[in-house]
Amino acid sequence: MGYNILNVSCNSVEQKIYVELNNTVPCVRLLNATHQIGCQSSISGDTGVIHVLESESDLEWPLSKGPNPPYMVLLESSLFTRSIMMKMKNESNRVAGVAVVVPNTSPPEFSPHTTCPNENTGVYSDNYGPNLAHCNTTVWNPLGNGLSYEEFDFPVFSLKEDNETEFIKQCYLDHNRAVNGSDPQYPLCAMQLFSHMHAVTNTPTCMRRNDINFSINPEMVCDPLGDYNVWGSIRPYNDTVFGHKENESVVIAAARLDSRAFFWEVSTGAEGSISGFVTLLAAAQALREVTHKAPPTRNILFAFFQGETFDYIGSSRMVYDMENGKFVIDLDNVHSILEIGQVALHSGTNLFLHSDPVSRRNNTVNDENLVNNLQSSTTGLSFLLVEPNVSQPLPPSSLQRFLRAQPIPGIVLADHESAFNNRYYESFYDNAANLNLTYPSDFSPEEQLEFVTETAKSLTDVATVVARALYKQAEGDKSLVNTIKADPKIVTQMLYGFLVSSNNSWFQAVMAPELKNILSIGVLGAPEYYVGVAMSSTPTRLVQYLLANLTGAATNLTQSQCQKPDELPNESRQMYSYLWVQGVVPPNSTQRDSFCVRASVRLTKAVSPAFELGEYASKDYSTWTESRWKFIKARIFLVASRDLEMLTLGAGVAVLFTSLLVTYFISTKADVLFSSTREPASAAY
Repeated sequence: MGYNILNVSCNSVEQKIYVELNNTVPCVRLLNATHQIGCQSSISGDTGVIHVLESESDLEWPLSKGPNPPYMVLLESSLFTRSIMMKMKNESNRVAGVAVVVPNTSPPEFSPHTTCPNENTGVYSDNYGPNLAHCNTTVWNPLGNGLSYEEFDFPVFSLKEDNETEFIKQCYLDHNRAVNGSDPQYPLCAMQLFSHMHAVTNTPTCMRRNDINFSINPEMVCDPLGDYNVWGSIRPYNDTVFGHKENESVVIAAARLDSRAFFWEVSTGAEGSISGFVTLLAAAQALREVTHKAPPTRNILFAFFQGETFDYIGSSRMVYDMENGKFVIDLDNVHSILEIGQVALHSGTNLFLHSDPVSRRNNTVNDENLVNNLQSSTTGLSFLLVEPNVSQPLPPSSLQRFLRAQPIPGIVLADHESAFNNRYYESFYDNAANLNLTYPSDFSPEEQLEFVTETAKSLTDVATVVARALYKQAEGDKSLVNTIKADPKIVTQMLYGFLVSSNNSWFQAVMAPELKNILSIGVLGAPEYYVGVAMSSTPTRLVQYLLANLTGAATNLTQSQCQKPDELPNESRQMYSYLWVQGVVPPNSTQRDSFCVRASVRLTKAVSPAFELGEYASKDYSTWTESRWKFIKARIFLVASRDLEMLTLGAGVAVLFTSLLVTYFISTKADVLFSSTREPASAAY
């Protein structure tokens, strides 16, 4: 903070001492029913002398040899491994914190998730397919090192590979690096990280603390993870009439919206989630014309689930609502489910159809019809859909939560036969580069938006198959099946918007004016896909408006009519959502052609039923919460030697006591020191 008085400028003492680091992202604390994971600093922040780690063997310096502990370890992403992190965790009294430099290019592989995602909340357990539980037969994420599920008692921050990081490294070289075997001399370059978390122990503990009201404004210490599910259907449902629908049969097409990374709010989820929900959005658009022309017998419901990374928050909430008469249909109305998983990295010519071997073996469901409809929908395309060669469980998927409730025919479409093809599952490297999403270097952003990449072409074909299979499964007109084709332009625009830049002309056109600011929010120029606690995140809103624009109809309603459609004949907010969108800017104009979209697209809560029921230690539902904190900050500075600090402190104390003694002496002798002889005043009468 600077002040300017009479043209004399002076900076604060703090600015002269500290260099603030702006491009940092912390690891934060999450909690569930049994424990806590993540990272935090002490309440006043943690400070340590910077040590740049050059190899694993170099750990000896900060962990044992270094003479100036604790150390703040700066390491490249190639050294951000489980082995190194666990060694530092076990010697946390000598490690004040860790800063990880995230490069602009990706390593060969990196997944901080577990090897068996969501293993305790899927369908497989001791009571259902015990031989398939806990990835006993198929390890889905063999590259997972589990770092995201460890607890660290020191702060861990990520740094970009930019000028700030180079400045830190130079500070280390100038002040901290040992020369010719001698110890570095003071002053030393140090770093301070602030990321103190309020919640501790587990979710039951933090939720109990939330309920303790000692003041008018009680301080919350944690919040449940959650957002909204997005869903829409070909034929609309009255959203005030819940429960079972007689003579109604529904095919559900599902995909997940969220992903995560080790660091807070830098999750990109290109293969993990975006490939699936972009494919489903494109399939929904491909079905719009044919379902209007020849409506199928069964309804098709498109469901986009939030929070699936954290023990299936979104799908378990929809199943719970269906079971308890809080959704527009119930489980008995569900004919079958097709889920789109990771589909962008299929090598060769095959995609795989995963089904539940337990229900098929028990003859409680019949998946054959859905399998046949999928396999027969590849006519004219360059790949095949095949079932895995061996009997194995379903991969981690929302379908598992439906099967926990009751047997339902279902298929998970994925690009992997067994282990994931995704080498960066649930990490910040699962980005556009992971999908080989590249553009000519001389293209403008608008040209990149329109450029149809090879990845877009591939996902367009997958979307075409999904749309055709859904139409067949819903008993549509078979003669029209081969006319169903997804639009590669729409797919490439979605990939660009979700992975490169959300603030583009197409996304601007389909969003509401009051939501246009969310398009510019994002560390990487694109949204991030961590479910969070804020509700109604950027991905949720984008998918809501895209689904409405791709499946709904533009109306002639004015903006005021769009906001109050029930005042008009033949319009009903109970049956449809009415969304006022910005529209495009016509040539030779500066004003947008805004209009009202009518669509059967809705938002429903994606908050775990555990928090509705108050069962914070539930074993049946997700119990994940995120700790609150006051502020996140990182800075570097030069620290003096302990001897100099003590000398300075001693001198200060000496000056203090000397001042007190002088003050005391002056006070006791004030009548002598400050006395003056008064002359008698002359009086006049």
